[in-house]
Amino acid sequence: MIDAQKGFKMSYFLLFLLLSFHVIAVVFSAEVLPLVINTWAFTNATQKAWEVISSGDGSVLDAVEQGCSVCEIEQCDGTVGYGGSPDETGESTLDAMIMDGVTHDVGSVAQLRRIKSAISVARAVMMYTKHTLLVGEAATNFAIEMGFHNESLSTNSSIEKYKKWKAKDCQPNFRQNVLPDPEEHCGPYHPSNLKEKQAGKQQQRVNMDVDEHNHDTIGMIVIDEDGNVAGGTSTNGASHKVPGRVGDSPITGSGAYVDNDIGGAAATGDGDVMMRFLPSYQAVENLRQGMSPTKACEDVLVRIVKKYPTFSGALVAATNKGLYGGACHGFSSFHYSLQMPSLKSVKVVEVNCTQPSR
Repeated sequence: MIDAQKGFKMSYFLLFLLLSFHVIAVVFSAEVLPLVINTWAFTNATQKAWEVISSGDGSVLDAVEQGCSVCEIEQCDGTVGYGGSPDETGESTLDAMIMDGVTHDVGSVAQLRRIKSAISVARAVMMYTKHTLLVGEAATNFAIEMGFHNESLSTNSSIEKYKKWKAKDCQPNFRQNVLPDPEEHCGPYHPSNLKEKQAGKQQQRVNMDVDEHNHDTIGMIVIDEDGNVAGGTSTNGASHKVPGRVGDSPITGSGAYVDNDIGGAAATGDGDVMMRFLPSYQAVENLRQGMSPTKACEDVLVRIVKKYPTFSGALVAATNKGLYGGACHGFSSFHYSLQMPSLKSVKVVEVNCTQPSR
């Protein structure tokens, strides 16, 4: 009888502990979710996404789309939306993607011409096709078919930027191993001596002109109070890029990646380098292995820096439990924007970046 009473008391105690831990977990979750995190101090975009997800009026996908749309309209730092980063011909084109962590569905557009709402076209790809990525003029035709307005992406500012670049003999540019010498002349170009390239004189394929002032892609992760995750990106790419160039932003696993079982990550920086490593996917996989968000991002950058020591880039990551962090390399500084229930307003977090060894 005594043993039975002890057993009953022990069972009651264990049940009490289990219920207590459950309550603690619910309270903790309520304090940290929902959550919005995005690259750079694009706080109006963060705030818009927060309004959508915290009010319950929209899904995580709605929050990502509307948040990134703010940056497209505001032309954040001239590197998101219309009127920025003209290519070698003076034209601005846009890249964007959106991903659903629940279904793993993705919609993406690259080198989108004459359509301002890139993130919304990316979502239209997700909603109205069975494809993942549409590119170039064909993506524009699809957007027009879906009701988007066809208009020039050039502005007085982008036209003037292009003219100044031409007047400076097209410096800087993304050409190498061509003639005339791309460090001194504009094109048209043709390949230089093939034997020279085979002799090992090819330059390291990294963009030394990328910094926090000219490559500020917005990458956003949104997590609702139930732990559902979505992510997205939007950018007008690299200034003076070779026409046809596609960066990392619209590439699933590179510009952003989300998994409802784990969380999400987004990247910014030298996209031509970063897309060779699928950094956002790797960051999420690092989270899956138990790394903290900050450590997950740092580990990815170590992998990239091992091959490209002078590269510049950054990542942010968050778990579906509301943990978050970021890391950077090569930039003089990196900031990301954050909003969650414990904050009265959008918080801008500064991250100290590692630097190339001298």
